[in-house]
Amino acid sequence: MKRKYILPLLLLLQIIILKIIPFFPEFIEKYYSNGLYLRIASFSRIVLGWIPFSIGDCIYSILIVLFLRWLWTERKSWKLLWKDNLLTCLSYLSIFYFLFHFLWAFNYYREPLFEKMKIKKDYSDADLIAFTQKLITKTNSIQSQIAKNDSLKVVFPYSQEQVFKMNLNGYANLAAEHPYFTYSHLSVKKSLFSLPLSYMGFGGYLNPFTNEAQVNGLGPMYSFPMTTNHEMAHQMGYASENECNFIGFLASVKNNNLYIQYSGYSLALRYCLRLLQVKDEKLFNQIIKTVHPGILKNYKESQDFWKQYETFIENGFHIFYDNFLKMNQQKDGMESYSKFVDLMVNYYKEKEL
Repeated sequence: MKRKYILPLLLLLQIIILKIIPFFPEFIEKYYSNGLYLRIASFSRIVLGWIPFSIGDCIYSILIVLFLRWLWTERKSWKLLWKDNLLTCLSYLSIFYFLFHFLWAFNYYREPLFEKMKIKKDYSDADLIAFTQKLITKTNSIQSQIAKNDSLKVVFPYSQEQVFKMNLNGYANLAAEHPYFTYSHLSVKKSLFSLPLSYMGFGGYLNPFTNEAQVNGLGPMYSFPMTTNHEMAHQMGYASENECNFIGFLASVKNNNLYIQYSGYSLALRYCLRLLQVKDEKLFNQIIKTVHPGILKNYKESQDFWKQYETFIENGFHIFYDNFLKMNQQKDGMESYSKFVDLMVNYYKEKEL
């Protein structure tokens, strides 16, 4: 067999294997997510975590430039040598696909978190309303403690670099209760692509090849700790967006710092209010009146930030990412971000906020 066919055929083999793997979540959980992956992730974060800028973003930049250069130099050969060029593209895609899954993405196929934590999946509208009201009381209380006035928005006093280190406290407290949420070897950085991320409508992402958590450095600071905790959850090997929102929320509210607690509670409340608005507009209009005006001003701050970057680019990337998530075991696509409300409502049925 000619060597140029080997990698494209291996790509086909990988696709077939990924159709089989979903039937063996226990195997992935035990031998990959809690075995091989932890060693890969620790090594990556130890080697790259101390570097103050994103190595992953630099690698992406170089690869994009090299790809564009290749397209330009080979532009005249596409008609004559289309088969060879196609095989070249498939070969590189095969390598990329393998590294993507080997270094991180097999985590898409691990056991669901609700099974690991023995959390129920279903809840009633009454459960949601009761939880939202508890969440309002708690968020109002923390906003009052910080701002000393229920009409003032929370202004974050820490730098982004300080937040990265402060978030470790929340994960340490969370791990004391649930050891499988242990986080080690900090490797969280502001993305070099923060402006493009803003136009794409994303607060951050995990680089699966370098295990660096990339956070959009341009967004409102009150939500920054929760966004960072979400990406740190991805680093620990949790791929599902709703699970990372839930873990990020827990790590935020268990932090000893009130500002970081506020970040978690206020964003969780926002998700619950949106869900209530969809379910019952009249009830939503009543409940929103009980939320402190200062909290609503923080929400307005976020709304104004994202509105200035709204373009067709955001819609395009959201469609792309929605389909990407659906291809990777997240049938709800982009809506899976809000599904962490299911986990929160049932987790706190017997617990105090």
